[in-house]
Amino acid sequence: MTSFIDYRDRVGARADKFFKSTLFESGRLLLGLNCLEPGQVQSVHTHGDQDKFYFVLEGEGEFTVGADIRSAGPGMTIWAAADIPHGVANRGDARLVLLVGIAPAPDH
Repeated sequence: MTSFIDYRDRVGARADKFFKSTLFESGRLLLGLNCLEPGQVQSVHTHGDQDKFYFVLEGEGEFTVGADIRSAGPGMTIWAAADIPHGVANRGDARLVLLVGIAPAPDH
């Protein structure tokens, strides 16, 4: 495994749902990409024992964290602590690319 990855080499798309790509994973952290084409949604959900962040690399998304709903673009970080409902929708006309971190990593 390499310690250096250019996220742009891991960006992708799916017609049926948003695209996910794992960049790095250990027992303590999962770091990956979520790529949402215009109109795609990651439904609001929770992680019972995992904190999560989204860092917007490209595009703009509408993020839900608890009762808060806000738009965020490149350079913005969105934090969802364990047990807090969260999700994202791409309401724009360009791809939304998110760096996503979840700690601890999910059991597979």
